[in-house]
Amino acid sequence: MPDRLNKIVTRGGDAGETSLGDGSRRPKSDRRVSLLGDVDELNSWIGVVRAHEPLAATEAVLECVQHDLFDLGGALCFPGATLLSEAHVARLDEAAEALNEGLPPLKEFILPGGGRTLAWLHVARTVCRRVERNAAAFFDSGEETEDATRFAAAYLNRLSDYLFIAARAQARSSGAQEVYWEKSKSVGGA
Repeated sequence: MPDRLNKIVTRGGDAGETSLGDGSRRPKSDRRVSLLGDVDELNSWIGVVRAHEPLAATEAVLECVQHDLFDLGGALCFPGATLLSEAHVARLDEAAEALNEGLPPLKEFILPGGGRTLAWLHVARTVCRRVERNAAAFFDSGEETEDATRFAAAYLNRLSDYLFIAARAQARSSGAQEVYWEKSKSVGGA
């Protein structure tokens, strides 16, 4: 494979702009550029989860998720590109269903925590929800067509669901106690 980036420090962004994959320049405050950063941050948090040794099934899915998020970021660099496909969403749906099988029904709200890997899964989940909100705002701006964005929106929604399920599965597998919200422990809960 030929070198793709032979010079990392280009100084091209020193004035507050960056280049997209199509060669166009955008301010770093641009919604598309911001969403690119959000997707990159989410990918990094998934990397943190993977570094904390989640269940083998979760690890395998998250490895693919990191590649999917990289694909999403790459597609965002090319205005008009199809961001993700139905197959991306279907793979997450199948993984979530398989991981959720056998978990007890959820009867209480769960607080983030209960163990190190569980906590990191919840951090990744909440970051994913933020990315999903920012993506929705970007998609609503009309800069991209609905055909280009609909699977990306669904993918981010499914990914946050998957991360929640993964935290529950991790708790069950490790014997960690899920931390439930208790109204009585809130100042207003008396």
